[in-house]
Amino acid sequence: MNAPVPTHRPIQQLNDQLISQIAAGEVVERPSAVVKELLENALDAGATQITVRLEEGGVKRIAITDNGRGIAPDQLPLALARHATSKIASLTDLENVATLGFRGEALASIASVAAVSITSRTADAPHAWEIVGSHLGMVAPSSGPCGTTIDVQDLYFNTPARRKFLKSEQTEYGHCAEVVRRIALARPDVSFSLTHNGRTIDHWNVCEMARRSAQILGSDFAEARLPIDEAAGPLRLHGYAGLPTASKARADGQFFYVNGRFVRDKLLVHAVRAAYQDVLHGDRFPAYVLALDLDPALVDVNVHPSKIEVRFRDSRAVHQFVFHAVQRALAATSATAHGSVPAPITAAEIAPSGGSDWRRPHEQTGFGAQLAPTFSPSPFPPGSRWDAPATQGVAQSTANYGALFAAPERTATAGALPMPQPSSAPSNDDFPLGFALAQLHGIYILAQNTKGLVLVDMHAAHERILYEQLKNALDAQVGGQDMGVQSLLIPVTFFADAIEVATATDHQDTLKALGFDIAALSPTTLAVRAVPTLLKNADAQTLARDVLRDVREYGGSRVLIERRNELLGTLACHTAVRANRILSTQEMNALLRQMESTERADQCNHGRPTWVQLDISALDKLFLRGQ
Repeated sequence: MNAPVPTHRPIQQLNDQLISQIAAGEVVERPSAVVKELLENALDAGATQITVRLEEGGVKRIAITDNGRGIAPDQLPLALARHATSKIASLTDLENVATLGFRGEALASIASVAAVSITSRTADAPHAWEIVGSHLGMVAPSSGPCGTTIDVQDLYFNTPARRKFLKSEQTEYGHCAEVVRRIALARPDVSFSLTHNGRTIDHWNVCEMARRSAQILGSDFAEARLPIDEAAGPLRLHGYAGLPTASKARADGQFFYVNGRFVRDKLLVHAVRAAYQDVLHGDRFPAYVLALDLDPALVDVNVHPSKIEVRFRDSRAVHQFVFHAVQRALAATSATAHGSVPAPITAAEIAPSGGSDWRRPHEQTGFGAQLAPTFSPSPFPPGSRWDAPATQGVAQSTANYGALFAAPERTATAGALPMPQPSSAPSNDDFPLGFALAQLHGIYILAQNTKGLVLVDMHAAHERILYEQLKNALDAQVGGQDMGVQSLLIPVTFFADAIEVATATDHQDTLKALGFDIAALSPTTLAVRAVPTLLKNADAQTLARDVLRDVREYGGSRVLIERRNELLGTLACHTAVRANRILSTQEMNALLRQMESTERADQCNHGRPTWVQLDISALDKLFLRGQ
């Protein structure tokens, strides 16, 4: 097919109408873009009540009414003129934009491709005034309350080619509704009402952010979210981060705002994603509602006409701040951390020394000393009920826990968790996961605490404990300490292909950094001579093949930097206690205690819960007690 031959015309000045229609291609991509621009203008005008009325997905009509300051009658023509705005007047204003709108072209662009009317009344005016069409239209008296109503009808009526690219009514309405939800989510201090084809779809009264986010994102998010409110210097991050158990298959539950403006910024998305990497591996996406407040001079919002992209003056500092704030909140998801207040973020975390790169945030994080490599001996006195075999029933009430510690204190074993003092009576705060009762089908641990019944997935819980221990050990090695390595009395040999042998030979430094000593005995044989102490009970051959596969696929340096946590997660999964392994009550209680002292212990490395609580009230309801 031959390409059309261009028509040669002399250079000429375009008329204002055509200029506005060209600009509308960037600003007014679809009806939802109109809704966004008009809502932002209403909020800039100080509105506390906004009503959005749509017909046929916004293509036939978009009418937005607010109770803001209104527009004086002599200003109405300028409201529809190109490059006319009350929000900036100089380059200094542009570099310190504190409003949502500022470009002065949205209304003119909308008026060039639709029939527009503005009815507005200021607080000191005896009545409202109206202008129809464009900035050349007549301003006439009208009726209406204080505030502004902008009515946009027959979108793209004069540009039918653009109208053909619109989707179905339901699709366009869906985009419009999503814009309203995004803006309503950022402004719980404003009431919003949304109607479509005469039917009210949503209405949100003024409320707190906790309630507004629950109303818009649903009860599932409200029941699985962590509050965040961190500040450092000119930066403040607040909102809610969803627990890994509330993750989604798509990224449609992610809302990030910069100075009240919804944005899609790769740097911010990466920072949050990196913070979740310890608790959400795979293809799942976290849900969150986060707002970053900072000096307007530190962020450029004049990147694109849609104003959905931003640039930060110090992008690395912003990335590190957001990463550490979210990571700190997620680290508090353990049985002992609910309701606690994280320590404030330090300046070193925002701008780490040593020329670190924001693309490798996990290199800046230390998680403390290495924990015990395996289950610790029971912290309970020998012969007590909690030290009995799992098959024996336990009827002791949590109110009598103190009697269990009357025996003389035993000498602590190396690697064991701290033992309670004989004179202290443990409370729910001391042992929130309670004490083991039994093991169910070799998979779950049943425990009793002051609230009721606790169910623990022993493999998922042990996997998280081992994973955190492996990270701690590797971080300690980076800090100059030796990583615990267990030499095997008899090396484990296995058949290997040529690629595995070459990988083991070429990446000895990487393997050593991970705690492995894997040597080639022949062109087809590898020997595992040492493994990390934390993994000494695992199958050495399986571990060796896993680590060689990842080193081969991603390269030695990348495994230790970008893919480190995924590799450690794989090793922890293979090493964690397997299903159908019978644990004694002593081992089960030791596992519960380690869970209570481990960061992020509420989820395994894949984002699944490690334990659930069944309150006494829930159990009573199951058996209709008191009904």
